[in-house]
Amino acid sequence: MRIAAIQDSPAFLNRSATLDIVQNRIIEAGEGGADLIAFPEVFVSGYPVWIDLTDASAWEKKTQQEAFAYYLDQSVEINGPEFAGVIETVREANAFTYVGVVERATSGGSIYCSLVAIDPREGIVGVHRKLKPTYGERLVWADGDGAGLVAHEHEGVRLTGLNCWENWMPLARTAMYSTGSQIHVAAWPGSVGLTEDVTRFIAKEGRLFVVSVGAVYNSEMIPEDFPLKDQLLKSEQYHNGGTCIAGPDGRWVVEPVSDHKGIIWADLDLSEIVRQRQNFDPTGHYSRPDVLGLTVDKTRLAP
Repeated sequence: MRIAAIQDSPAFLNRSATLDIVQNRIIEAGEGGADLIAFPEVFVSGYPVWIDLTDASAWEKKTQQEAFAYYLDQSVEINGPEFAGVIETVREANAFTYVGVVERATSGGSIYCSLVAIDPREGIVGVHRKLKPTYGERLVWADGDGAGLVAHEHEGVRLTGLNCWENWMPLARTAMYSTGSQIHVAAWPGSVGLTEDVTRFIAKEGRLFVVSVGAVYNSEMIPEDFPLKDQLLKSEQYHNGGTCIAGPDGRWVVEPVSDHKGIIWADLDLSEIVRQRQNFDPTGHYSRPDVLGLTVDKTRLAP
């Protein structure tokens, strides 16, 4: 299976322009023969870099409220007309695609960190909302649910995906392994430090391929009219990518790539998965279901 991991920068806090980037990269990946395309966490319309760099918990400050409103305004309605262009582009590229988006909740006042799974024939087949936003992310993203803890099949290969530090959650990983996942997409905001250890760990623990994909962010991307721009340092690097791919033996297929923008390619030999599971299958012959069990509520929750 040919993998195209998209390490790029969004048009930060600009939904329309970022969707153009997404579609162009999908076209490029499709022309390169990709079977699976993966984008970073919340690539549309960007990771909220200001939350760890400003007094983001000061809810009474008008600038923080204005920043959230700005972010909310550039969020994505999954079934809206703008996102429909991405679905059509995926169909034309004939490649299963994971796109990280800031998804607007039906309440109109909340947003989720979501990973949208798009099948080239069936369209959107899953929307996984991050179970627990990490640290400062809880100031901008709502908690997700288990509806997206499922596998999707493309060309006979079972695919799964999680966002960022969800990949450190043992039970979330187990839920993914139990689907029979063969390729797992780990979507990150970016940075080698986030991806280099956990990618190999998950691959070896789950005896599968792991595609970690991250973005590149710097202070020059901040829009001039963003309410907190004057509180963010100039010429600062926020995320340097860190896209990498590990195999079911824990070895690198592609070592972490920093700073480079473009498509990270890999051709995976899926037969290696079966060989590695001969002595360890975490949710198969090595699982001891008579002693240990996991219950997953896959209900899509809404207020």
